[in-house]
Amino acid sequence: MRSYLDFEKPVAELEAKVEELRALAASGDGVAIGDEVQRLQTKAGEALVALYANLTPWQKTLVARHPARPHFADFAKALFEDFTPLAGDRKYGEDEAIIGGFARFRGEAVCVLGHEKGSTTETRIRHNFGMARPEGYRKAARIMELADRFGTPLISLVDTAGAYPGIGAEERGQAEAIARSTDACLSLRAPSVSVIIGEGGSGGAIALATANRVLMLEHAIYSVISPEGAASILWRDTAKAQDAATSMKITAQDLLRFGIIDGIVKEPTGGAHRDPEAAIAAAGDAIADAFSSLAGLDGDAVRKARREKFLAIGRNL
Repeated sequence: MRSYLDFEKPVAELEAKVEELRALAASGDGVAIGDEVQRLQTKAGEALVALYANLTPWQKTLVARHPARPHFADFAKALFEDFTPLAGDRKYGEDEAIIGGFARFRGEAVCVLGHEKGSTTETRIRHNFGMARPEGYRKAARIMELADRFGTPLISLVDTAGAYPGIGAEERGQAEAIARSTDACLSLRAPSVSVIIGEGGSGGAIALATANRVLMLEHAIYSVISPEGAASILWRDTAKAQDAATSMKITAQDLLRFGIIDGIVKEPTGGAHRDPEAAIAAAGDAIADAFSSLAGLDGDAVRKARREKFLAIGRNL
């Protein structure tokens, strides 16, 4: 059963009527309703196109968090072959909020890292809703160091509300672990491509997204803090999250204009959750194109280009 967001209510009502008419036709009452079904389907499609052509930043935030949106596991299954995940940070333990290992992408060996939120109650708890602890970022750094040793390109898929803010995580050096993971990203001599597939929250996202090419799905968000967190700090009122989302410039379109990201991956009409296969395929093509643009660069040139890319953000702004 499809899950609708609050602002999708007009589309939900039309599609519900379509389902009612189909059920009536299936009952065998002999009612000819084909033309009416077609008319309502067309109307619902037009309403969906109009709705998603003018989403507010807050509405995009809701789309980015949609429970049916494809997660890392869906991308990994569709895009990579021979994926071999590695576990543990060799210091404390395993953190399933971040999954990483080696695989083949269109015939080429790659290193793969990403946040996994989970899709059921059980898996969401196991993956801690994609909010990694220090051991997750230390695992990521360990895997990236292996990739650097073998000259393996990195693909990272980012989808997290942020690093886990619990007391235990802070006691085990959350900030230091994020910094080391970010440093590992910057130090890679092989090309790297990162895609924000849902939420890109603060340092928890940057730790995996410091890449040569940073892409975002059309309705993903990327921010230094969640809209709710910003509203709580600025106005001491999380009800103002919509205002915060607008002011923070967290959408892919805003970030491309500011030069923070390098490209936008178009989503199917109605968001990636309506057609996950198409969204994943589009992301795969964008990743391949990004790597093509980096072809021919040696290790020093790749690392220098990445460094200059991020230094230019502050200089240009």
